Amino acid sequence: MRITLPLKTQITANINSYIQRAVNGLDYAACGHLIQLCTNYRLLRQGKQLHARIVLLSVVPQNFLAAKLIALYSKSNLLSEAFKVFDEIPHKNTFSWNAMLIAYSLHNKHLDTLNLFSSLVSSSYAADVKPDNFSITCVLKALSSLFPESNLGKEIHCFVLRNAFDSDIFVVNSLITYYSRCDDLNFAKILFEKLPGRDVVSWNAMIAGYSQAGYYENCLRLYKEMVNSSHLKPDALTVISVLQACAQVKDLVFGMEVHSYIMDAKIKMDLAVLNSIIGLYSKCGSLDYARELFESMNEKDEITYGSIISGYMIHGFIDEAMNLFREMKLKGLSTWNAVISGLVQNNQHEEIPKLLQEMQDLGFRPNPVTLSSVLTSLSYFSNLKGAKEIHGYAIRTSYIQNIYVATAVIDTYAKSGLLQGARRVFGQSRDRSVITWTAVISAYAAHGDANSALSLFEEMINSGTCPDSVTFTAVLSGCAHSGAIDEALKIFDSMLKKHRIMPSIEHYACMVGLLSRAGMLSKAVELISRMPIEPSARVWGALLNGASVFGDVELGKFVCDHLFEIEPENTGNYIILANLYSRAGRFEEAEKVRKKMMHIGLKKLPGSSWIETKQGLRSFVARDVLSERSEEIYGILEGLVGLMREEGYVLRDELDEESLFVVDF
Repeated sequence: MRITLPLKTQITANINSYIQRAVNGLDYAACGHLIQLCTNYRLLRQGKQLHARIVLLSVVPQNFLAAKLIALYSKSNLLSEAFKVFDEIPHKNTFSWNAMLIAYSLHNKHLDTLNLFSSLVSSSYAADVKPDNFSITCVLKALSSLFPESNLGKEIHCFVLRNAFDSDIFVVNSLITYYSRCDDLNFAKILFEKLPGRDVVSWNAMIAGYSQAGYYENCLRLYKEMVNSSHLKPDALTVISVLQACAQVKDLVFGMEVHSYIMDAKIKMDLAVLNSIIGLYSKCGSLDYARELFESMNEKDEITYGSIISGYMIHGFIDEAMNLFREMKLKGLSTWNAVISGLVQNNQHEEIPKLLQEMQDLGFRPNPVTLSSVLTSLSYFSNLKGAKEIHGYAIRTSYIQNIYVATAVIDTYAKSGLLQGARRVFGQSRDRSVITWTAVISAYAAHGDANSALSLFEEMINSGTCPDSVTFTAVLSGCAHSGAIDEALKIFDSMLKKHRIMPSIEHYACMVGLLSRAGMLSKAVELISRMPIEPSARVWGALLNGASVFGDVELGKFVCDHLFEIEPENTGNYIILANLYSRAGRFEEAEKVRKKMMHIGLKKLPGSSWIETKQGLRSFVARDVLSERSEEIYGILEGLVGLMREEGYVLRDELDEESLFVVDF
């Protein structure tokens, strides 16, 4: 037999007995204390009873009681009731304004937070009613979520400085979080380093900022510094950010140290922490251990499934990923996105339209992550009709303002031949990040329009947007296609000197390709010899292309000796070398190359392509005679090759029957 009532029942009984006494003489302090108890113990019914009795006494709750009631209704998910109480306060003070701001902020009602703050600033109340440090923290949270790239946050920062709130640790922590989410990590770092009494929130804000912005090494370095500090230790939020950084850079050893710290420090292994641990091991390739942790979890959510599915996809275990996905009873949108993205990464594009339809049939609406992946798949098929449909959906849902969606649309239009459409989407983009600029520069570069690519590159720099490594690859590629040697050399030299970007393999490959196509083979060889990094197959391949075009057999043999070691199963290299020998009249050596290729067991895979018709996408391969119009197709092909010869794009003796109908060119 139970002697005592449960704790909550006892509290309820006590509150009911206190209500009458508190209300009889309307003891404001007692009423406020009781409302706080109702809030703390989720006693909404008793809180409403107390509110009702106050109203029956014809008393309009003033700021103190009203703020307590606002907190009660807010934490009970009754924001409309909370605002009603706030709205009826006859003479609001900062305390009550903050209560309502905190209520909106708690529920991530960021637009309501900003509108209310605007009302506070522009209100005609007494001079002493003005925002304080609590108001500022709510507003900065809203701004970082809604308008991370605007100057409003800096205006709030100025307000902080004018009112000497910059000594308040809660305000400074909010500013660090704001600037981190705005990708202004330098400013966030300055605030962090100047803050004298950093707490765990300060460290977490800076570490999370580095992790989310992609500065993973800085994130790991700062974590080490925090661990070595004497007075503060990482908590669950800290390790989640650090584990995500470890997963991104695939630093399994560091991640295992963090995992060990979690165990030693007895940090609570809640769902978010476990998901981060599984994400680490999955991305780093320790899939068996990740699966073991996954199976041992009592509680799983869609992030749990998404983490291990993504791990399987990253490492090419498509069947395991799909089997796990099909086992899920309740699939979330993030899980669908993980599967679709994984299939794109593994070039399994044929399955994506069916998955997308299945996802929508179950009531899920594609979000920006979905659209970015699907558009990549559509560009693979050059499916212009599908791209336009996705673009229309993105406009209707306003997802087109997402930089990744806009970039994917630009890229898909460009790869589908609709260059003007790509430029139009770029022109309509509000926030042009380096990703968006690079996409449109790549579009023109791929179409051989170096002048437009160079013009956009210059416009990008003049706008204040700093190019990244991918931008330089795009613009150098455009120069390589059009033979703009002088411009390319200037841009290549400026990478390290002006922009402090170390040229990578991709950049050297572009430059070697540029020099080789211009017939400057000796300079291309010299550039390769001066490379601070080992030349890749792409670099040697660019030189081989030049040797093939200009018939330099010895250089071609020298290059192929390297390529046969790097990629011995690439049939294209053998074919190019054999053709080089044949064109030079060295038929015995050409035959030796072909026999070597056959001895290894290599076969030239026939090229394939797609075309969009009224009946959908039609695929065909080289030497395809299954089409009822194959004779007409080959007639047009021969006519095009003839035009190419007349324009000087193809040497008359460069194409034989085999290369015309088998080799992709």
